[in-house]
Amino acid sequence: MSTATAFKPLFENFVFETVSCYSCGSASSKEFIVAQDDLTGKPGSFRFVTCQDCGLTYQNPRIRIDRIKSYYDDEYIAHRKKTDWGRLTWFYNWVMDRHDIDKDRIIRRYVELGPQSEILDVGCAVGTFLQKMRTLYDARVSGVDFKDLSHSSTLDGVEFHCGLFYNQRLASGRFDLVTMWHFLEHDYDPLRTLLMAKRVLKPEGRLVIEVPRLDSVTFRLYRERWPGLQAPQHTVLFERRTLLNLIEKCGLEVVDYLPYGAFPPYFYIFAGAAFKILKGRGLNLSKAIVPYFLGQILLLPLLMAERQLNLAMQTVICRRKP
Repeated sequence: MSTATAFKPLFENFVFETVSCYSCGSASSKEFIVAQDDLTGKPGSFRFVTCQDCGLTYQNPRIRIDRIKSYYDDEYIAHRKKTDWGRLTWFYNWVMDRHDIDKDRIIRRYVELGPQSEILDVGCAVGTFLQKMRTLYDARVSGVDFKDLSHSSTLDGVEFHCGLFYNQRLASGRFDLVTMWHFLEHDYDPLRTLLMAKRVLKPEGRLVIEVPRLDSVTFRLYRERWPGLQAPQHTVLFERRTLLNLIEKCGLEVVDYLPYGAFPPYFYIFAGAAFKILKGRGLNLSKAIVPYFLGQILLLPLLMAERQLNLAMQTVICRRKP
C-alpha cells in the first residue's frame, strides 16, 4: 500500500463530514449521483444522496465549511475577478448587467421599492445587483457573503456583512426585500437560513429565492454532468416539491412560483454539453466565451420559450405568514 493510499481516509475525514437531511433531519438516504468539479477541473468525486423520508437531495459527505473557501477562488465567475475578455468585454459586461435587470423585472412585480426601502441580498458576491437597486430606486442596500469581498468597488455604498447569513446581527423586521439569487443551493443549513430570512423581513416584505431545478429538462439531458450539480459548492439540490416543502416548513407563505429565473438557462445548456465533452477537465471560460455567445444567438428561438419548457431554473416569491 502506498503512503498516499494509506493517508487517504485520514485526509477525507479532515476535509469531509457526514450530514443528515437538511429538511427533516433523517440519516436514512439512498445513492443519487456522483459528480465532479466540472467547472474548474479540481480533482475529486462528490456524492449526492436522496433522503428516504422526505425526498430532498443533498451532498453527503460534504466538504467542511472551513475547507470549502478554496473552491470559491479567482475562477469563480460570480466574484467577477476577471474583467478583461478581449474584444468581447463590452458584450460580457452588457450580459452581466442584463442579468441584474432581469432580476429587477421579477421583483418589481411583487414589491414596490423607493428611497426608503431596505434591501438585503444574501450571497451578494461583488454586489452588482445591489448597485442596480441603488441606481433604479435609490434604496438602502445591504449584502451578506461568506467570503470577504469588501474591497470590490461595486460594494461601495453597500452595507456589507461577511460571514454566514444566520450568524449576522440584523434587526428583526428590517427589510422590505430579501433576495437569494442562487444562494440556497450553496447553504450549509438552509432551514436555519430561511428562518433567519423570515425574521428580518418586514410583515409586508418579500423573500425571493432562485435556485437550479433538479426536476428539469437539462438535468434529464446531462445527469452527472448537469451544471446545477456544481460540486462541491452546491450542497443541496431542489426539485419543485422539496423546495416548496422546505419553505412551508419554515412558516413562509408562497406568493408565486415561477418555473424560470433571472439566470439564463442557456448557460446550463452550453455548459452541460461542454462538461460532457471535457469529462471533468474543467471549462476554460476565456476560450469558451466566443462559442458561448454564438450558441446563444443560434438558440434564441428556443430560449424565448423558457417559461414553458422548464429548462433549468425556478424562482419562489414568499412572505411571512399573517
